[in-house]
Amino acid sequence: MEHYLTIRMNDKLFLRNPEESELGRKIIHHSILLIHEIGFEAFTFRKLAQASGTTEASVYRYFENKHRLLLYLVDWYWSWQEYRLIFHTQNVTTCEKKVRKAIELMAARVDDDASTPHIPEPMLHDIVIREGAKAWLTRHVEKDNSDQLFKPYKDLCARIASFISSYAPDYGYPHSLATTIIEMAHSQNYYAQHLPALTDFEEDDKPAQVIAFIEDFVFAALGYGRQEEADMAIAQVAVKA
Repeated sequence: MEHYLTIRMNDKLFLRNPEESELGRKIIHHSILLIHEIGFEAFTFRKLAQASGTTEASVYRYFENKHRLLLYLVDWYWSWQEYRLIFHTQNVTTCEKKVRKAIELMAARVDDDASTPHIPEPMLHDIVIREGAKAWLTRHVEKDNSDQLFKPYKDLCARIASFISSYAPDYGYPHSLATTIIEMAHSQNYYAQHLPALTDFEEDDKPAQVIAFIEDFVFAALGYGRQEEADMAIAQVAVKA
């Protein structure tokens, strides 16, 4: 029996939960395809309805407007990324390796997840990089924030920040560094593809090079070796005891 991943979303993002019907899942699927193809500015519910084989009125039964749909897609992506981060670090024993795994997952290319057949994750990844900031760069950002519409992103950043704090307890900016890791990963990959003069990487470079760059930056800020020194100190105390 196949396992399909279901991510619970904030009820305020939609009028009707798209995960609960075949049409809803089709709307989500085709919205990703269409935004990836033509961009968010050119995207309309009329075009989405045509691509989905339904009516514009049916699309409006699920989402109030296209901004709420974009928020839904972006939130879904961040929740999925946190799910992946939890899965890939559950058996990781050292704080350093957890930080490195977080960097790797944020900077590496995304593969399609078979457990979410209606979501083409590689396309959604590109949408989040190119269009994601439009979800909160609005005049009503405070209202959306009070409605917890950015919680998935904040939860992901908080989890990465917890890894950072565990590795370097005296570091004063774990949340700032966590968001920087994500934004650096996205911007460097975007620059390599579209604005190569702004980066040292090229479009055909392997993600490992971007990952290595971010690791250099992060562990320089954290003071690489702090955890190893702390572990040695604890071991020495234990021996003396």
